[in-house]
Amino acid sequence: MTSAETLLPAADGAKLRARRVRDSASAANDSLAGPGRARRGPFRPDIWLNTRQRNATRLRVFYFRGLDILAVWSAVLAGIASLSGGAPLTARLIDAAPLVLGAATILGLLRSLGLYRFDRGHGFLSHLAAVGCVVALGAILTLALAFGLRGAATPWADYGRWSACLLALLLAQHAVWSLLVMDWRRRGALTPNIAVVGATRHAERLIQEALQRRDLNVLGVFDDRLARSPDAVEGVPVLGEADALLNHRLTPYIDRIVLAIDPKAEARVRDLTARLSALPIRLTLLVDPKTAEQRNAALEKLAQAPMAPLEGPIDPDRRAFNKRLQDILLASMGLVLLSPVLVIIALLVRLDSPGPALFRQRRHGFNQEEIVVWKFRSMAHASADATASRQVTADDDRITRVGRFLRATSLDELPQLLNVIRGEMSLVGPRPHAIGMKTGTVESARLVADYAHRHRIKPGMTGWAAIKGSRGPMHTAPEVRRRVQLDIDYIERQSFWLDLWIIAVTVPVLLGDRMSVR
Repeated sequence: MTSAETLLPAADGAKLRARRVRDSASAANDSLAGPGRARRGPFRPDIWLNTRQRNATRLRVFYFRGLDILAVWSAVLAGIASLSGGAPLTARLIDAAPLVLGAATILGLLRSLGLYRFDRGHGFLSHLAAVGCVVALGAILTLALAFGLRGAATPWADYGRWSACLLALLLAQHAVWSLLVMDWRRRGALTPNIAVVGATRHAERLIQEALQRRDLNVLGVFDDRLARSPDAVEGVPVLGEADALLNHRLTPYIDRIVLAIDPKAEARVRDLTARLSALPIRLTLLVDPKTAEQRNAALEKLAQAPMAPLEGPIDPDRRAFNKRLQDILLASMGLVLLSPVLVIIALLVRLDSPGPALFRQRRHGFNQEEIVVWKFRSMAHASADATASRQVTADDDRITRVGRFLRATSLDELPQLLNVIRGEMSLVGPRPHAIGMKTGTVESARLVADYAHRHRIKPGMTGWAAIKGSRGPMHTAPEVRRRVQLDIDYIERQSFWLDLWIIAVTVPVLLGDRMSVR
């Protein structure tokens, strides 16, 4: 930035800020669409996956652990069959017990030693060596127990072959998985994406250190003082003011927002925290570290390995995996069982009024991602309202005859099973609202400060608010506030069993409420 820019009159400064905001938006669009590294800066990922998609990649560790469990117990059954002459159900306890105990020990050690974490600091060979040591310990325990139970009659060759086969199988699986994780990390699918607020010396030091570590993607810098800020900080573009984050195209790709401003500027910190807390993204205040060790510790906290460990009763990754598995199984079953109903409804919609059977609408998903939600068309095609700018009323003349029945029974929502299977929605969660939806003449999102917190979890086909009577259109600000409060209550309480209960009571609750306008 030249000195001339800092001395511009107020009017010219405003024009400069407006031009730079437009230029930064164009640069952000180019960074999302184009492959050019020069335009994107030094920290952009090779592949652009939003937060929801990268979370799905991270949760693949649970599938891998399931494969380990399947492989180990399959090997146990094969070993028992070998020791019992091909009939595992007739095996003696003294033959089966050593294999069962050895297998349980191996699986327990793999988990407790963090070998499903796949930290960036763990090398390929060191990881395989650790797996080999775990299998060796399990094999030693197996042989010791077998000798204790059978003495000189111990079939050493059979137990040895079992141990060798299990070692080869687990090493092969972990080698393949390690290579996959390395590739995902290299492409940025497992690397945290951050946005920095404040084009300051704090931000410059953060980016310099991150450049050496290469374990953070810094997508952009935002600063309210655009007229005095540079176009880029260490190659990372300045993309606009802090408020631009509220609706920026990059927001669905950001995992954490770092406030890189002087903590002594308490008023500015409070102001930025209050403004940005409306986003469903975690905020971190970067206290300027004085030494290299302190800087590395701060960056380590930001770049903690996304492949989280599996232990812990309230591990968020385990909870997310259980919810995703629940969605896949139940939505797939529902789609198969309800396929005749879906075909009949589609035919009725087409016969009732001209136009397509399905209606598409852009709505907000997880972390404010824009998703396309599918529904059966319930309005006349010419009157379709993609932005929900006009809320539905009891005597709405836009709704067709079939559409009125579909909305009363919520059958128009059934095509969203496809959104659930695609991972854009969940069976249970806050209902996805149309982008730009209005309550009266005011956009609904502007009526409640915590509105965006609804997007901290994937939207659902049904939810806590739906079974508590808050569903359908919202005509007043108190209705919006109640809906948001119920959604936040669900997010804070979400569990596997709560989701099952909400699914179970959804149909009787909806059908029992004939007075609701939907």
